[in-house]
Order: sequence, then C-alpha cells, then structure tokens
Amino acid sequence: MANTTQSKKRARQNAARFAVNKMRRSRIRTHLRAVEEAIASGDKDAATAALKAAQPELMRGVTKGVYHKNTASRKMSRLAARVKAIG
Repeated sequence: MANTTQSKKRARQNAARFAVNKMRRSRIRTHLRAVEEAIASGDKDAATAALKAAQPELMRGVTKGVYHKNTASRKMSRLAARVKAIG
C-alpha cells in the first residue's frame, strides 16, 4: 500500500491512466472484431469498409501509447492481406 503522499498520487494517476487505456484498447478491439466478422462472412465490401475504419483507431492507439508501432503495423498488414484474399 502507498505510504507517502507522492506514492498515493502516483497510485491515483496509474488508476486513471489504466482506465483510459482500457477504454482505448476495448475500442480498438471492437473495430478489429468488426473486420474479423466481415472477413468471416465473406463480404469484401464490408470487410474493406471495416478495415478503413479500424486503421485510424489502431494508429491512434500507437500515438497514445497503448500499442507499439510495429504491433499495429503487423495487425494491419495481416488484416489487409486477409481482406484482399476474399474472393
């Protein structure tokens, strides 16, 4: 448990930051799930639209420090390849 005033403040800040980052991760996962569902249904137009909506969300997660740049790029690359492969 935090004892000093400084450590108590850091604990509050960490809790607030965790809540914000949790919401950001959840929002990104929701967009990625929409792309996955569109790919599974085989609808290329819907998958392309979902991918275009997911890309800025994922990159915003990078700028906010939720994801590493390479992780986001890898996810986007793999999703784009799967969308492109839809017949």
